[in-house]
Amino acid sequence: MQTKKTFFYFLTAIIILAGHLTYTNAYAGDTWDKERAKAKAMVTDEKLLSEITFLTDTICQGRASGTRGSVEAAMWIRRKFESAGLIRITESWTPGFSIRPDMRGHNVIGMLPGAKSLPRDRYIIVGSHYDHLGFLDGKLYPGADSNASGVAAMTNLAEMFGAMRKMGKIYDSNIIFVAFDAKEYDLKGSGALWDLIQYGGLRNPLTGETITSDKITLMVNIDQIGSSLAPIRKEREDYMIMLGTSSLKKDKRNILENCNIQENIGLDIGLDYYGSENFTKVFYRLSNQRIFIENNIPAVVFTSGITMNNNKTWDNAESLNMEVFRKRICLMYHWIEKML
Repeated sequence: MQTKKTFFYFLTAIIILAGHLTYTNAYAGDTWDKERAKAKAMVTDEKLLSEITFLTDTICQGRASGTRGSVEAAMWIRRKFESAGLIRITESWTPGFSIRPDMRGHNVIGMLPGAKSLPRDRYIIVGSHYDHLGFLDGKLYPGADSNASGVAAMTNLAEMFGAMRKMGKIYDSNIIFVAFDAKEYDLKGSGALWDLIQYGGLRNPLTGETITSDKITLMVNIDQIGSSLAPIRKEREDYMIMLGTSSLKKDKRNILENCNIQENIGLDIGLDYYGSENFTKVFYRLSNQRIFIENNIPAVVFTSGITMNNNKTWDNAESLNMEVFRKRICLMYHWIEKML
């Protein structure tokens, strides 16, 4: 029995070491560590708090679809996209769609090119919904975790990758950033994006080519990523959950954990929904990645789980853990960079 245990531990160590070596080899000859440090330094606890505070302020009115507050949030996201160096790939930065006969929604879409001199024909989508409940019975539902946190994570990722591009980094894929509207209306925003893809509504302005579904290699969704109130293990508040690992190629499935170790981020990583196979299947399809899953495009969702603050009037900026939130953004940045 002891011999079997010893062999098991030895084999486990070999597998982990092989993963670390694979990760290290992927950086062989890479001289961009200083630039990455600069990009990550752009994300601070104070900056995240300021951004979440704006998105949950009364000026955004809880970001309910079809309201003035929703427009304020969409314009804020558009400015963030433009300042990060994203370019427009639709007729408008905020293409509209019908939510119901008396209400229209607007996604916010921009693309960060992989390179100018040698335009890429591969795309990764990074998305997050910005809509929430708004005012109900005269009470404001600010939606800090759900999902101002996801929006702030996405816009900071756009800024980080934009900064890397300005410093000369070339990636093998273009990144399409999307702020989805109408998640609260049966995922109408992601459905509208898929319709644009299906009917040729997305076009790479550098090449003139239509962005078709076969050119999309991955969809990354960020939904509720700022809280530390639903830990994987009670003793750890610094955690993050990623669902959808099985949709990735086998050689890509260990990258998140390797990045977490090699970049000294040290989060407690969960690759299922709190150990439940059934809940993992359910929650994996609850948000805007669903339309991509249904169309056989690899898709993952990053989250910090559902808490007792969800859809409550006290889901505000002060309820989030900015230090852990920042670490999650940095880990997502390293992971996405490896997927490009």
